[in-house]
Amino acid sequence: MNILIDTHIFLYLANGDLNKLKPKHLQILEDINNKIYLSSISIAEISIKVSINKLKFEGNILRVLDDMDIEVLEFDAKSAILLKDLPYYHKEPFDRMIISQAIANKLKIITYDEKFKFYDCQII
Repeated sequence: MNILIDTHIFLYLANGDLNKLKPKHLQILEDINNKIYLSSISIAEISIKVSINKLKFEGNILRVLDDMDIEVLEFDAKSAILLKDLPYYHKEPFDRMIISQAIANKLKIITYDEKFKFYDCQII
């Protein structure tokens, strides 16, 4: 299964806050047969929030991703174009871009953001 994780899911994993993850999600994330992705948009979101002291993140994000065997999904033109037709159920631009990536790449998403369910994306 190919899965795109939302930013907060990555942060739970990176910070060792595994108790914040639903057991079924933790099992999916630990299954070596699944391919786990983090959007480059999530990396931008984390970097911006760290730079304005809204979030604390220790270490090198790319090294953490590599250590966790999570692949970066680059934000591409196909995903960007899809944004123009995405309804405005969710106003957060980072999340809208992650949703468009999931739809464009036919990826399932792990998120606890309730607004994602209003979109034509597969949430697990």
